[in-house]
Amino acid sequence: MMLRVNLILLVIAVCCALGSVTAQHKARKLFQALEAEQDRARQLEVEYDQLQLDLSTWAAHPRIEKIARERLKMMPPALADYPARPAAVAVAANTLAVEGGR
Repeated sequence: MMLRVNLILLVIAVCCALGSVTAQHKARKLFQALEAEQDRARQLEVEYDQLQLDLSTWAAHPRIEKIARERLKMMPPALADYPARPAAVAVAANTLAVEGGR
């Protein structure tokens, strides 16, 4: 009877030890995977920052203006090319008249 209890306790102890070893192994594997993903996240963050810098460089106003002038042969319009709006002219004339009367 005592031998049987000892064998049962031994089997239980071995199962617990194997369970503990298995749990530790899984935890180590998961930790390695976590570190790998964190490294990948840092790499992606650096790449994102580089792409943001590239985007700001490509979209810079002087660069766009230079391409429009050199490649597309575009020129900024002269102020005389815009037709005057009658309402704007009347407001400007009234403003000048009021200021001139002071």
